[in-house]
Parts: sequence; structure tokens; C-alpha cells
Amino acid sequence: MATVKVDNGNFQADVLNAKEPVVVDFWAEWCGPCKMIGPSLEEIAKELGSKVKVAKLNIDENPELAAQYGVRSIPTLMIFKGGEVADMKVGAAPKTALSHWINGAIA
Repeated sequence: MATVKVDNGNFQADVLNAKEPVVVDFWAEWCGPCKMIGPSLEEIAKELGSKVKVAKLNIDENPELAAQYGVRSIPTLMIFKGGEVADMKVGAAPKTALSHWINGAIA
């Protein structure tokens, strides 16, 4: 499964009401580290398939959601399970570290 774009309009349905765990990448177009982890998140989304959904939320386009979840620096990754934040990671990391963190959180 490829990454999906979420925003104010579909956050409730695609993240909070999702059956599977959802990794939300809070990012912005101008953020270098965000762009660095983007391809890794795409690969992880494809590798994990239906086990997890990977969603990208542009904080410049959705500042209310970023503020609601206390995002202070980006990239911030949050794993949602059953509509709740189960884990959070701030900052860029190599694909192996991201994959290990996601697999550990969804197990």
C-alpha cells in the first residue's frame, strides 16, 4: 500500500477510524529531513502492505491538526491505534530504524 495524504477533511475517517494501525508523518514541503525520510516511508508502506497505513499530513496546509497533536518540530511521526496515539518519534532516521520502530509499535 502506498502512502496516503490526510488533511482536516479525511483525518477522522482515514486515521482515527482506521481498522489498521496508522503511521502519520507530520511534514512540510520546506523541511529537508522530511524529504529525506519520504522515500523510506513509501518503501515501508509497500513492504508492510495491509498491516499498517502510512499517511502524510502537511502541517502548513493543516496547522490545526499539528497544533492539536502538539507537533513542535518536524518530521514528527505518530502511530495511531484505535484512534489514539500509541507512539511518537521526532526527527529523521534511517529506513532500518524507522522500520524497526514501526514494526515494534504495531506488533
